[in-house]
Amino acid sequence: MAQLVDANDVMFTPFEPKLKHRYIMQIDGIPAYLIKAMARPQITFEEVKLEHMNVKRFVKGKGEWQQLQVTLYDPVVPSASQAVMEWVRLSHESVTGRDGYADFYKKDITFQVLGPVGDIVEEWKLKGAFIQSANFGDLSFESNDPVDITLTLRYDYAILQF
Repeated sequence: MAQLVDANDVMFTPFEPKLKHRYIMQIDGIPAYLIKAMARPQITFEEVKLEHMNVKRFVKGKGEWQQLQVTLYDPVVPSASQAVMEWVRLSHESVTGRDGYADFYKKDITFQVLGPVGDIVEEWKLKGAFIQSANFGDLSFESNDPVDITLTLRYDYAILQF
């Protein structure tokens, strides 16, 4: 006898989606309202190949959290360029060439996804984040667009709190 599909699996069940514009990110030294856009964490696992006679099997290897892009507005005051450079200088000082200790330049970052009434429906912690690259954008006489800064952050791992 054929098994019937459960009606709950076929019929649409209403739900409240998480929306991309409802989030807040806290980075020490950078005001949250300057964060224009961000990517969510992504993890990739290596594969381990197990050779056996005439077949191959695969198991999961080490995991690596991928870089995360963050775009900032760069207003006149407070200057996001200055805030970013203060963080960069904790890891590398351009004038003297000295590098900093990881304990100084690595930060823990938190971001929350918000519900429709401002309630926190998801929270992530990025552990040991630092600036891998900072792009201070471009300028043009032909544009009225606001100036952006794009950061590529590298971090040790992410924790989904809830």
